[in-house]
Formats: sequence, structure tokens, C-alpha cells
Amino acid sequence: MKSTPFYITLLAICCSVMFSCSKADDTIYFDETAEVNTVETTSYTALESEILVLVNTHRVSIGLKELNSLPAVSNIAKGHTNYMIESGKISHDNFDQRAKTLMDKEHAISVGENVAYGYSTAESVLKGWLNSDTHRAVIENPDFTHFGISTITNSEGRNFFTQLFIKK
Repeated sequence: MKSTPFYITLLAICCSVMFSCSKADDTIYFDETAEVNTVETTSYTALESEILVLVNTHRVSIGLKELNSLPAVSNIAKGHTNYMIESGKISHDNFDQRAKTLMDKEHAISVGENVAYGYSTAESVLKGWLNSDTHRAVIENPDFTHFGISTITNSEGRNFFTQLFIKK
């Protein structure tokens, strides 16, 4: 019997947690990957850079390899962060589209995602993710090799975060 890949199991768990109370008519539809820039350059904010460093510091502290940041992954994360701000809610909506884009354009074998909002520091968002079993499992997945981050502040001054992880 073939086992279910980890990312599919994780996606199912995230979907059951994230969508159990959502209404279908609250969804805003647009192509999050329409403006995906897969050019190998991007600039990170201080907050984004600090999150990348803290995630790698945590991974190394538990005996895992550091991840390589990949600008194309961050650009796809940015599309979802913008989507969450536009829709006014934190979600994993359209994760399958982001995963397919990363598989097609970046030759990812598997994809994971963490989202958050409202945190004001890199330390606090990482602590929030590590205090959640499903989010921690993504960060601590030993198979992932690359990652990217997007943090955008909405008009009310609240930060929205999307972090994507891939195995190449």
C-alpha cells in the first residue's frame, strides 16, 4: 500500500482547521499567480529577513539543515499575502494553485505553507507558528530545501504573513 505524501496530509489538516467555519460566498476569486515573477532577485524587508534567519536558526538548533531562500518562492508568497489582505482574512485558499505553480516553475517535489497575521515582530510570528503542531511540522520538515516569505502590512497596520517551503 502506498503511503500518502506528507504535504497532502498536512494540506488536509490545514484545510479542515482553516475552512471548517468559512463561508463559500466570502471568497474573493482572482489569480494569485498572475503576476508571479520568477526572476532570481527580490528584496526582503528587515522583518522578512529576520524571519528567514530565525527559521533557519531554529532548524539548526534541532539538528536540521538550513533552508535556502528562493526569490521566486517569495514572489509567489507575496501573491497570497496580497490575496489575504484583499479578502480580509487569513487563509490557505488556493494553496493547490501555488503548489502547482512551484512544481511547474521551480521543479518543487513538495510544498508547505504557513500563514499568519497580526504579529509585529519576527520572534512573535515564529513563536506562534512553533506553538502550533501543524505549523511547526512545516518548519521542521527535514525534506524541505528552500523557502520564501512575504509580509505585508494592511491599511490598519496589521501584518499578514505567507511563508512557503519547497523540496527541490
